[in-house]
Amino acid sequence: MAYVPGVALLAALAVGCSAGSGGGASDADSKPGNPAVTTAPPGKYRTLPAPCRAVPDSTLKDLLPGIAQLSRQQQEKALRGAATITYDTDRKVGCSWKSAAPDSSRNLTIDFERVVSYDPAVSDEDRARALYVKKENAAELPGTGGGSPEKGKGATASAEGEEKEKETPKPGDDQGSADPSASSAPSSAAPSPSASASTSASGDPGPSGSGDEDLRPRVLDGLGDAAFLDDLLTRAGSTAQHRTVSVVFRTSNVLVTVRYGEQPALVTKVPDSKELQEKARSLARKLAEVISG
Repeated sequence: MAYVPGVALLAALAVGCSAGSGGGASDADSKPGNPAVTTAPPGKYRTLPAPCRAVPDSTLKDLLPGIAQLSRQQQEKALRGAATITYDTDRKVGCSWKSAAPDSSRNLTIDFERVVSYDPAVSDEDRARALYVKKENAAELPGTGGGSPEKGKGATASAEGEEKEKETPKPGDDQGSADPSASSAPSSAAPSPSASASTSASGDPGPSGSGDEDLRPRVLDGLGDAAFLDDLLTRAGSTAQHRTVSVVFRTSNVLVTVRYGEQPALVTKVPDSKELQEKARSLARKLAEVISG
């Protein structure tokens, strides 16, 4: 007679444990502070354009005038460019071209980088924004102060830089203009953003007056989501001066860099900053259209 109640008791305990386990799981799922993990949205762009075909031949001939003086076979080779060696062409690609003419040699390089965030909480675009800001800060644009937002620094930065130059004139320069010898200093010798601005913007004595202010390294408006321009004039030993204009811009999760340079044949000649900047900016706008198209 005692055996039957024992069996009933064991069955009741088993049912109770099953019910308790189910209730515990339900309670854990319903507890506050344990939300479902959300993944940041992927980037807008999933592919990159073919870099060596991204620039039309007509544009290349304008940027690299020495190509026109080559034979037809040599022109075809020069226009093809040289692809940048990368280990993941789905993430980063580039191409470079160069030409030599009797008066100067020119070179052009373009780079595309598709940024992918491996952090599920950070979107590809946010990661690309952070990388762009890092590049802009590394350029030490005059008047930006570093660590500033991507936009809204153009006119303000220019005005602040101008006031700073007026308040702190350089030794031996009572008019605030750049010392011609500064143009020949190597880029690594630039001690500060102000000195870099004077060296970069001085260039050929041709552009004068208020036009010089527009040629300083600066943030650009109307190009992608954010953009800046850098202008460096270097000289090594007794060789001719070499100017490189760089335009970097971001559009969603893609970063684009355009580097356009010139080295005149004459040691005494300084590359024209205005011409190089205008052509580099024009090419950057075309590349922005290629990406969005």
